[in-house]
Amino acid sequence: MFSITDLKVGTKVIIEGDPYVVTFSQHSKQGRSGAVMRTKLKNLISGSTIDKTFQGNDKIEPAELSHKSAQFLYTDGENAFFMDNGNYEQFELPNSQLTDQIGYLVENSPVEILYFKDKPISIELPIKMTFEVTDAPPGVKGNSAGTVTKLVTISTGGQVAVPLFIKPGDKIVIDTRTNSYIERTN
Repeated sequence: MFSITDLKVGTKVIIEGDPYVVTFSQHSKQGRSGAVMRTKLKNLISGSTIDKTFQGNDKIEPAELSHKSAQFLYTDGENAFFMDNGNYEQFELPNSQLTDQIGYLVENSPVEILYFKDKPISIELPIKMTFEVTDAPPGVKGNSAGTVTKLVTISTGGQVAVPLFIKPGDKIVIDTRTNSYIERTN
């Protein structure tokens, strides 16, 4: 069992029978009262997010999830299809269950599949992925004191904010956890 100090971003727990991942945690202690941990939890099956506060003596059940390597094959608009790299069986996950991750899936790209009770529930993408910029507006420098960005379209159809010097045809590295630009590559 986890205590509240184990609830860090990325920790997977069971709440009311469903697997959740901690997306935000803040430890707080006020005066004489006991410590509390304020968290935001994302349901790994439905994708919904809840706010939950844990008291100092609460015990939290860890989620027993298994990982398997797979390969993304294609999407038909409603479902994404994958092939298990171990036994070559094909399976599908609803696009609604993949939420933000669907914009990073490229045919034949490797992914890690999360299983809960021997059922695929979600995917884990590599943290850094490289994509080609397919559409970028011209960079216009204005009267600004900070970092100026523009929105570009990558090869999968997703959009990301990048610096002004990025142009169509450039290859960029994106952090898939935050949908943020990291660097331009050759």
